[in-house]
Formats: sequence, structure tokens, C-alpha cells
Amino acid sequence: MHKTSAWPLALIYAALIVFASLFPFDGWRTQGVDPRVFLFAKIPPPYWTWFDINTNVAGYAPLGFLLALALLRTGWTRSAVPVAFLAGTLLSLTMEFTQIYLPRRVPSNMDLVLNSAGTLLGALLAELLEKMGAIARWSRFRDRWFVPQARGGLVLLAMWPVALLFPSAVPFGLGQMWERLEMALTEWLSDTPFLEWLPVTDDIMEPLSPGRELIAVMLGLMIPCLLGYCIIRGMGRRAIFTVTTAAVGVLVTALTFVLSYGPSHAWEWQSVPTRIGLGLGLTLSMLLVAVPRRVCAALLLLVLMLHLNLLNQAPTSAYFAQTLQAWEQGRFIRFYGVAQWLGWIWPYAALVYVVLRVSRRHDDA
Repeated sequence: MHKTSAWPLALIYAALIVFASLFPFDGWRTQGVDPRVFLFAKIPPPYWTWFDINTNVAGYAPLGFLLALALLRTGWTRSAVPVAFLAGTLLSLTMEFTQIYLPRRVPSNMDLVLNSAGTLLGALLAELLEKMGAIARWSRFRDRWFVPQARGGLVLLAMWPVALLFPSAVPFGLGQMWERLEMALTEWLSDTPFLEWLPVTDDIMEPLSPGRELIAVMLGLMIPCLLGYCIIRGMGRRAIFTVTTAAVGVLVTALTFVLSYGPSHAWEWQSVPTRIGLGLGLTLSMLLVAVPRRVCAALLLLVLMLHLNLLNQAPTSAYFAQTLQAWEQGRFIRFYGVAQWLGWIWPYAALVYVVLRVSRRHDDA
């Protein structure tokens, strides 16, 4: 990993933690609770489960890893782990204190302990890998596989599986947000003269036909593949990346259905149009492995716009209300906001990234 690349990733991950910790950001009020109460509460609290323990540790481990790595690469050899641990602990403490003013969130000293432990484990892992030379080997791997200006693309590709975790109307259907955005704007502006300015759609949206669903799935798989082609060197590496991307997308989508509807529903999303769309998306992506990077970027722009236009002309899933309730309550609330917003904005972030990349005069071919 390049010397400067860990800092942006650490800051992005810290922002995601803040988002997940404070979502859904409504109902702020003083509840008459002394902010110090949770610090001296009994450990562990009676409502804790192993899922909570594991996710609190795992949630902060990447932060500790990225912070320690960034510090190690900037010369903080002896103090990287303590500083990363302190930063993660202070962030967790701040989040727990802030949650006192959110009725739907419950501050916990157990959260603080586990978050700190996760940060420490991640920082220690970074130090261990650095001493073993694994980070240097990753840097050499990155230099062989990716172009020098690959950081933004790598971050987007790393976020893609997380964005897939939130259920969508169509598998791989990221960016379907117009219907909910229209409803939210209509509610916010209902008592103002600006309501009539909204381009409100009077026609009832019809679900995607099997043919359009097939195309949406195909385009949804091609998007991360083409994004990878913009930064990956060589046809063979692109082919390996394409197969890996398809496998990751299928597994994460199955995991989404497991989390939402139970293990017995893991593969219910694989309808005939979906399977054909996956096959076509994989085939077309493999046929494009030899296309120059700038052409891939232009194709990615076209595919993104077609995909977003197709999805946003259809309503959200019929199971959306049920799934929304499940994700907003209980154990899923920690991940609901991050996954939802990533699922909405990921394609638009990719669109901005590829436009900036295409606009560079000296971008490599």
C-alpha cells in the first residue's frame, strides 16, 4: 500500500463509523440522563448477544488497522499502535456520549470496551504485517496489477460489496433512489410554495418486466467490471478480476437475503431473468478485457446512465417495507444506514470518478 493511501481510507472508514453509530439521525433531544451513567454501568449488560460482541470488535478493527498502517508509513514506528488505539477509543467514546441524545440508540460501556479492543487488534495486525513484509508485498502487487492513479477506483471497488448488502428491487441494482427521494422532498415541501416546482411523476411506476430485469442485472454486473478495467493492467488480470467480482457479487447478494429473510431464502433472488442477466454480464465483461482503459471509461459512463435510468423508472421491491423494518430494528441498525446510503450513492460516486478520469488529458490508455 502506498505511503499516502492509508490516510484517506482511514478517514472514510471513520466517517462510516460515525454514520453507522448515529443513524437514523432523528429524534435528537435531551433525555435527562447523566452522560457518565453508561460508563459505570454493569458489564456485560443483560441484553448482549455474541453477535453484538463480534460486530463491535470487527467494526473497529479495520479502523485500527488503517490508522496504524498510515502512521507506520509516515515514520511513527514506535507509537503507531498506541496512537491508533487512542484515536479509535476516543472516537468510540464520542459516539457513545452522542447516542445519549438519540432515543433509538443505547450507549453502552461494553460497546466502548469492545470497540477499543477491535481497534487494538487491527493496529497490532497492521504492525505484524508490516514487520513480516506483507504490506510491502501488497505494494508490489498493486504496482503490477494497477495503474498509478488507482486509489479512487480501489476505494469504490472495496465499497461495492458493502453497498450490495442493502436489499434492492433487482440484484446488483444500486442507485435506485428517485422514488424515495421524491417522496421525501414532497413531504418536506408539502406546506411550501416550492412543492409545485418538483418534477413529481403522476404515473404509477410499473415493476420491471423480465426482459428489463435481465438487462438491469447484466448492466449491474458490468459496472464494477468496467470500473476495474479502468485501473487494471493486462487482459489476464482483468479476466481474473471479472470472475472474482461476479463470485463476490453472488455471495454478497445471497448473504443479503440470509440477513433479511433467513438462511432458507439465500438463493430465492436467482430467478430465470437474473441468471441469464448474470451470464450475459459475465460474458460481455470477458469480451471487453482487451479494450483500452479510456474506452472502458467511456463504456462505463454509458452503462451507468442506462442502468440508473432503467432502475429509477421502476418501483422499489414489494418486500421493501418488511425488509426496512427488519433492518431498522435490532441487530441490523448498526449497518442499515451505511449499507443503504452506499447502495444509493455508489453508482453516482462511480459516475463522478469516471468523468474525472476521462477528463484527464494524460490518462494512460
